[in-house]
Amino acid sequence: MIAIRELAEAGALLVRTTEMSAEVETQVDAILRDVAARGDAAVQAYTERFDQRSPHAGSYEVPKASWAAKADAVAPEVKAAIALAAHRIERFHALSAAPHVPASATLTADGISLALHTVPLGRVGLYVPGGTARYPSSVLMTAIPARIAGVTDIIMVTPGASPETLFAAQLAGVTRIFEIGGAQAVGALAYGTATIPRVDKIVGPGNAWVAAAKRRVFGLVDIDSVAGPTEVLILADATAHPAWIAADMLAQAEHDTQAQAIAVVPTRALADAIAAELAAQLATLPRREIAAASLATKGAVIIAPQLDDAVAFANAYAAEHLSLHLDMTHARAIAARITNAGAIFIGQHACESAGDYLAGSNHVLPTGGSARFASPLGVYDFQKRVTHIEYTAEAAARDAAPINAFAQIEGLHAHGRAAMLRRR
Repeated sequence: MIAIRELAEAGALLVRTTEMSAEVETQVDAILRDVAARGDAAVQAYTERFDQRSPHAGSYEVPKASWAAKADAVAPEVKAAIALAAHRIERFHALSAAPHVPASATLTADGISLALHTVPLGRVGLYVPGGTARYPSSVLMTAIPARIAGVTDIIMVTPGASPETLFAAQLAGVTRIFEIGGAQAVGALAYGTATIPRVDKIVGPGNAWVAAAKRRVFGLVDIDSVAGPTEVLILADATAHPAWIAADMLAQAEHDTQAQAIAVVPTRALADAIAAELAAQLATLPRREIAAASLATKGAVIIAPQLDDAVAFANAYAAEHLSLHLDMTHARAIAARITNAGAIFIGQHACESAGDYLAGSNHVLPTGGSARFASPLGVYDFQKRVTHIEYTAEAAARDAAPINAFAQIEGLHAHGRAAMLRRR
């Protein structure tokens, strides 16, 4: 069911990609070109074709009255869970905003004043998976940081909004909701149509067509990332519980047949115990076919007797989720040695599901090894920096000659003239 390998045999697991198939890229390119050319008509054609959903009164926007009524129908215990998650997400992400992080910084010296100002994006688009799925957590994780950043216009697209998703959107500060999905939704947000406003940035998870579309429109708008399949890497020692490790692996494997769940353990005995637990827990898992396929083709239990070797593998792998099933006397020290990971779950009581839903951190994380250079989604993703430069007359006259020296070397003579004229 799942491969058990020695560490020396695990090198192939380090190679992942966010590239989509040529067929997907070709189809997405055609859809985006059509949306750019025909706007709402193209969005309607693809939404009726793929989602069997027609617009109401000429629009796919969810009316505020309908939105409120459906959100109000959510079960009280679910409302309470969503509200608790929203509170914790806001509390944590507020640490990335003023007054904790200065909105501007100024340096004045030599007659020159330089300032770096942080300003929010004007309008952002959130892609939230929908249809048969319900992802209120994705609404919270994307909308709350945007609101804290100061974004005033938060547009959500989803291929079918559940009551729970609508309730989360209310709490999180979403401005408008459109029931569209797929590449056509990404195109509508990127290009704008007669009924759907163009945004400055698109964030949120989606399938291969959504990911390919986001890659294609990057540059016209900003995006958070091109997300690949989800992944978890678990480092364990002799104190670890095989049942807990198996449960954490299955929590990733049930997402998608391409999801990758890997455990690195010190002994063959622990590896065998995890494999047995995976088989036992799979038997009662509603999404067992998906999880079983993921484990069989993408999963592995790796034997690495030395913890130092496991740490080196973790930094090379750069996991989206890194779970440390280690004795707490070592777990924090090991976490400090990890330089490449999206989110690190320290100790055996911090299950990855808590990060997905309730801890307050963000579950939009770098995948495919991009944790080597990318960060979790946060308030900073919905802001930009603007530089202010101010000169006194005396400073302009003093700096004219060295500016002109640079300009002459680079052959940009008008640059030099612009500076030298200010000597007068």
